[in-house]
Amino acid sequence: MLRSVKARDYMARDLVTFKPDTQLFYAINQLLRYQISGAPVVDSQGGLVGVLSEVDCLRAILTLTYHEEEFGGTVADYMSRDVCTVEHDADIIRVADIFIKQGMRRLPVVQQGRLIGQISRRDVLRAVEVFAQEG
Repeated sequence: MLRSVKARDYMARDLVTFKPDTQLFYAINQLLRYQISGAPVVDSQGGLVGVLSEVDCLRAILTLTYHEEEFGGTVADYMSRDVCTVEHDADIIRVADIFIKQGMRRLPVVQQGRLIGQISRRDVLRAVEVFAQEG
């Protein structure tokens, strides 16, 4: 029965997202404000174009410090572009397998290339808990 549970059933829908032209230091502020370790980057049509993580931000700060630059640049300058995603109809077993093999904490959920949500390891555990309670 658990195999029929889909990513869309447990994904978060209300996400903090950035546009590629978002200023880096504004994005860092938002990550801190919402206590999240990363956020998807979407284009004007909602297409996923990257992810900005805490590691990307640290890399940017180190680069700026090394070059003694004050201007922070944009999210597009530092985001990760090669992003692993799952389709909205991926089953939870497939999602769990990706988490185990890739060592990721969260995955953007897409439908026809557009970002529609995000699923985390905790969301998968929640799906398993609900399944176990429902028997």
